[in-house]
Amino acid sequence: MPEVDYSEPVNLVCIDLSNPDLTATAAQVRKACLDSGFFYVVHHGIDQDILAEVFEQSRRLFALPDEEKMKLLRNENHRGYTPYQAESLNPSMQPEGDWKESYYIGPEASNVDQGKRFHGPNQWPSTELLPCWRETMEDYYEKVLNVGRRLIPLIALALNLDATYFNKPRMMDEPLAFIRLLHYPVRKVE
Repeated sequence: MPEVDYSEPVNLVCIDLSNPDLTATAAQVRKACLDSGFFYVVHHGIDQDILAEVFEQSRRLFALPDEEKMKLLRNENHRGYTPYQAESLNPSMQPEGDWKESYYIGPEASNVDQGKRFHGPNQWPSTELLPCWRETMEDYYEKVLNVGRRLIPLIALALNLDATYFNKPRMMDEPLAFIRLLHYPVRKVE
């Protein structure tokens, strides 16, 4: 795996989902994954108004008092709130924990899936506190999942596979996909 020097800005490749040339777009996906491991998706079809509402609802969630957020503490199925500094991506660099708080939302589990690891119901804030929150996040989750489904054939082609490779029964029918809202509080530098 090539090493990436993150001390310099990384120019992210933009994957344009409106480009009809799947082969060229898949080549960009491959290059991005090999060079930096990241890419930015444009022309994905998610309306700016929806994105703005997701950011607004996210701000409202993270502005709640800690006591309210802790009622939604991330559970064993990986859904809910993770407090500030509860995770550490690199303990040697940040032994006190990461300077962020987050919120995980995954697929609602069917009765068949109950009891399986990472399957279960999402935790939702009280509608008295955040009346539109659940509706906004469920709508956003579905839209992002659909973008992911549009990326799958490009990833297959980037791996030199047939574009339909991942269309096998049960392979992508109900993906265990999560969205994660992140909040990086202002940090006072001493």
